[in-house]
Amino acid sequence: MTTLPPIPQPEWYHAFADQRAWFGIPHFLNVASNALFLGLGLAGLWQLASGRLTLIDSRERWPWGVFFLGIAATGITSAYYHWAPDHAGLFWDRLTMAIAFMGWLAAHLAERVGVRVGLVLLPVLLALGPGAVVYWSLSEAAGAGDLRPYGFMHFYPALLVPILVWLFPPRYTRAGDVLVVLALYAAALAAEWLDRPIFALTGTLSGHTLKHGLAALAVYWALRMLQRRHPVGDAERAHAR
Repeated sequence: MTTLPPIPQPEWYHAFADQRAWFGIPHFLNVASNALFLGLGLAGLWQLASGRLTLIDSRERWPWGVFFLGIAATGITSAYYHWAPDHAGLFWDRLTMAIAFMGWLAAHLAERVGVRVGLVLLPVLLALGPGAVVYWSLSEAAGAGDLRPYGFMHFYPALLVPILVWLFPPRYTRAGDVLVVLALYAAALAAEWLDRPIFALTGTLSGHTLKHGLAALAVYWALRMLQRRHPVGDAERAHAR
């Protein structure tokens, strides 16, 4: 990251392919598709609060709660941003996404390395992730925009979590679901970069709207994993090693 020059946020980023307004709502599909995040985030929070998700240690609910809270909040801030895309709205969108990413990373540190490690690092990550978004916004306001810290904090969990999966034995079954979540999110990012080609191909669905759908599917898969997994027994743990 430090070897790269500062990376400003380009203005063209806000010019999404699908500019259609429906029911008086501009950029309707990009706005409305964020309801998926709000619904899934609230569902995750409700299932955590009701004790329906499998947790060996009840303290594990804190990083997962941060994750689902960030997802639910992203459903609101992303809809706000896509209503009238600009740097100011993008700040709030990225801020809540950073909260979700840091909760996701802390949850896997708690599961793979140790609950205490995840809980101790959770506030540190919540300072670093959103802090990188604040830094980007302040740098843009100063006329020297720099996305490098945000880019690092964005992609760091996607790189570290597979390493944790590889190095540390699972405490729960369905460990492979984590890789499915990451693959879906990678597909979502690819759809974002192919926003215009996908819209030109389909005529109805843009790559950015598809990104929202794939990212929401990744969140659903994470929630599904929490619903269906169970603690790994001694025999299963030995086999996993």
